[in-house]
Amino acid sequence: MRLETLAVHAGRRVDPTTGAVAPPIHLSTTFERDPDGSYSRGHLYARNSNPTREALEACLAALEGGAAAAAFASGSAATAAVFQALSPGDHVVAPHDAYHGTGRLLRETFTRWGLATTFADMTNPAEVQRALRPTTRVVWVETPSNPMWKVSDIRALAALAHDAGARCVCDNTVATPVGQSPLELGADLIVHATTKYLGGHGDLMGGAVIARVADDMLERVRAVQASGGGIPSPFDCWLVLRGIQTLPWRVRAHGENALKLARFLAEHRRVEAVHYPGLPSHPAHALAARQMRCFSGMLSFQVRGSAAEALGVAAKVRVFTRATSFGGTDSLIEHRASVEGPNSRTPDNLLRVSVGLEHADDLIADLEEALS
Repeated sequence: MRLETLAVHAGRRVDPTTGAVAPPIHLSTTFERDPDGSYSRGHLYARNSNPTREALEACLAALEGGAAAAAFASGSAATAAVFQALSPGDHVVAPHDAYHGTGRLLRETFTRWGLATTFADMTNPAEVQRALRPTTRVVWVETPSNPMWKVSDIRALAALAHDAGARCVCDNTVATPVGQSPLELGADLIVHATTKYLGGHGDLMGGAVIARVADDMLERVRAVQASGGGIPSPFDCWLVLRGIQTLPWRVRAHGENALKLARFLAEHRRVEAVHYPGLPSHPAHALAARQMRCFSGMLSFQVRGSAAEALGVAAKVRVFTRATSFGGTDSLIEHRASVEGPNSRTPDNLLRVSVGLEHADDLIADLEEALS
């Protein structure tokens, strides 16, 4: 079944009681026990499972071609659950360029807990191989990476992880299942912030872990989900399910707009560099073209000059909104280094752009005026 059909139907069924085509939202926190003490209808307590969350998890697994999924209250909660499924003394290889919250979790939370991490350039498999240890249990891949949109070879990194007895975990939030299929390329687990493109409208928070195989690692992730309680509300699960129905069409439109903006910015005299894998000038464009079906709606550009010049451009936009997050219908722009804080590796003159679903000509005109 093709992705567009899965996006509409996976995890959904006509309600057998009412005939409702739109799935109901099950708000109950507890479920009736059978007279013999069992739970024949499959649900005990909402922290363990919920029919609406179960539908979302089935949908996510189908979209990514996985065996099963676990939904969380945020992308960070999903990420943390993967690390919590490891043991003190285990080792993780993680990317330098990635969502800054992932690095903070590893440096500030899990280091104290006893998890060791080596940060590496994931675009360089030789560097990743040198970072591996006998205790390495996870090679974490984020591609395209946030906010420099570097592209890593998932197949090569998964092979390195497996040779070392580790799992390859891929954050697929930016590319989405529309853009690439990490499980087909050898990844073992996929992580999503469903807050972004899957929800697609900037009105919910959520995360998910999808597993290629329903093995002991997934069971440990699910144990964290149930005992830790970092679960999404039934309403947020329903909103993600609704957003997914239009996901293939939205992501392609985001990507078309982003490519038009990237081409415009690449020619502008006030722009020092544009970071977008869909441009032939991108260092990993050939890899991206092999590995991805579309190049996403995310790009970054560096304004000639300092942070002040970049902030000045962001201050002048009218169609774009100065805000954090991405993947929604509205176009957003932000000065990323100031969001990430004093330890940021992001260039001071870089602006990150989430390209929305407005007309591309209006977005280009807005940036052109802001850059003038």
